[in-house]
Amino acid sequence: MEKSLWHPVALTEAVVHAPLAVRLLEQDLVLWRDLAGQAHAFVDRCPHRGARLSMGRVQADRLECPYHGWQFEGDGHCAQVPAVPDFVPPPAHCVRAFALQERHGLVWVQLEAAEIPLPQFPAEDDARLRKLNCGPYDVAASAPRIIENFLDMSHFGFVHEGWLGSRDATAMERYGVETTPTGVKATNCKVRQPQSNLHSTAAADVHYTYEVTDPYTALLNKLPEEGTSKDGWYESIGLFICPVTPESSRVWFRLAVADFETADAQLQAFQHTIFTQDQPVLESQQPKCLPLDPRAELNSAADRMSVAYRRYLKSRGISFGVC
Repeated sequence: MEKSLWHPVALTEAVVHAPLAVRLLEQDLVLWRDLAGQAHAFVDRCPHRGARLSMGRVQADRLECPYHGWQFEGDGHCAQVPAVPDFVPPPAHCVRAFALQERHGLVWVQLEAAEIPLPQFPAEDDARLRKLNCGPYDVAASAPRIIENFLDMSHFGFVHEGWLGSRDATAMERYGVETTPTGVKATNCKVRQPQSNLHSTAAADVHYTYEVTDPYTALLNKLPEEGTSKDGWYESIGLFICPVTPESSRVWFRLAVADFETADAQLQAFQHTIFTQDQPVLESQQPKCLPLDPRAELNSAADRMSVAYRRYLKSRGISFGVC
């Protein structure tokens, strides 16, 4: 199932005219761009003698193996064998190529062909919001553990004390959970936050909506209490995860904000602070996989979205990063 999904593997600007090695679902890949700017994704293994193609170079519009110089077109077909100049490689002389798309400032790869759309991020097409990415973060935790942490508000007063929460205001009001055509959604989530964003000057009651739109993708819309925001400020954040191995992941955040004046580095620094507070706790969790058996870990009423997410993964037949 996981191989038929679309997964982010790199920032768009990281894929240039030189090969880039990445890993997805324990599969080594190489990304590269041709002269027209089209990105390609191959298995990072030459079919001739198994050398890593990511150690090679892009020669004109072809990816060249570092070992014997075999050159491959964008569709994976071998176009030239330098040791035998007159040889015309047959169709079987090829490297496996994968479907690739670019969206949300990221390069996405699908390892097995299927009619499945990219994960949704509705704010992407809202011209009133500025978009920028944060990351990547390499995390020694499974992708589902990271998604579940993103959906959880009851840790704010402890992991993000003084930022997203405080120890003297940890009680959570009941929130709604519903299924959607693409996943699960939590609505009417409220929390008192000392500093909910970069420009906060006072504590505010913040309203969240969380949504899982893909097994390894989650979104939130954050809106401060009426009267506490300047010029109707709000933001949307997308969490996009590349499941590298069952117990390790590469993480990006996509910010969509109404702030067009603050430097990228400042906005990214705030998100960096928040996530690097989460990271050591995430990496400490045992087991590293996310248990789907409802008896494996204890739950409270505050965990309704987490429970719904685990049920969703089970219903989708997800097996990578869960147990």
